[in-house]
Amino acid sequence: MNLKDGLTALVVVTLWGLNFIAVKVALTVLSPFLLCSLRFFLVALLTVAFFRPQAYQLPRIAGLALVLGVGHFGLLFWGVAGMDAATAAIVTQLGVPFSVLLAWAFFGDRLGLRRGAGLVAAFSGVALLAGEPQLPATAPLVVAVIAMAAWAVSNIQVKKLGDIHPLALNGWMGLMTAPLLAGISLATESGQGAALAAMTWPVVAAVAYTTIGSSLVAYTLWYRLVSRHDLSRLVPITLLGPVIGVAGGVLALGEVLTWQKVVGGAITVAGVALVQLAGQRGGERVEPGP
Repeated sequence: MNLKDGLTALVVVTLWGLNFIAVKVALTVLSPFLLCSLRFFLVALLTVAFFRPQAYQLPRIAGLALVLGVGHFGLLFWGVAGMDAATAAIVTQLGVPFSVLLAWAFFGDRLGLRRGAGLVAAFSGVALLAGEPQLPATAPLVVAVIAMAAWAVSNIQVKKLGDIHPLALNGWMGLMTAPLLAGISLATESGQGAALAAMTWPVVAAVAYTTIGSSLVAYTLWYRLVSRHDLSRLVPITLLGPVIGVAGGVLALGEVLTWQKVVGGAITVAGVALVQLAGQRGGERVEPGP
C-alpha cells in the first residue's frame, strides 16, 4: 500500500472512531431514534438526486433499511445513549465475530481452532464491559450487541444487491429508513419538536459530522480503498477504530478510563484480530465492522 492510501485508511478509521463522540454530543439534546432518523434523512437529501440504484435493487434495499437501518443503526444509537463512547467503540468490534458465526451456521464455512478462540476472546472482552462501573444498566450493552448481529446479517444482504455505488446504497437506504425511524421515535419518544428547536451549534456540528464525515466521506473513501487493495492489508488498520473511540471518549468527553475498558477492549480487539488473521490464512475475506 502506498503512502497516500495508507494515510487515507487512517483518515477513514479516525472518522469512524470519532463518530462515537459526535453521536454522544448529539444525544445530549436529541433522542436516539430521532437522531438516527435525522441522520438518514440528511444522507438521503444529499445523495438520492445524484445516485440511483437499479430498479430490481429497490426491494432489497428496502429489506436492508429494516435490518441495517433500523436493526443496526437504530438499536445502536439507542444503546449508545445508555453507555459512554469508549464502551460503544469496543462493542462495535463484534461485527466481525457475528459475521463469522453466520457464515459458519448458514453457509458451512469452516470455523477452526484459531477462529474459535478469537470468537471466545472477542465476546469475553465485551462481557467484561458489563461490569463497567460507568455503565448504569446492562440493557444498552445488550441492545448494542444485538445491533452488531444485525450488521452481520446486513452484510449478506449487501452482497446480494450486486453492483451498486456506495452513495446510491447509502442514500436510498436512508430515504427508506428515515420514515421508519421517525415512526418509532413518535411511538416511543417524546418532545421531538422541542429537541429540534433546542439544538445548539455543537449539536448541529455533531449531526453534520455523523452525516457527512462518518457516513458519506468515510464510506466513499473506504470503498475506493477496497477496490484497490485486498482486505488483508486494510483490516489491521481498522483495529485502530476502538483505540481512537476510547481515546476520544476519555480526552474529549471526560469519560473515566477504567480497567474494564482497558482489559475488555484489549481482549476484544485481540480476539477480532485473531479471527481476521485466521480467516486470511484460510483464504477467506471477512468485512470489518463499521
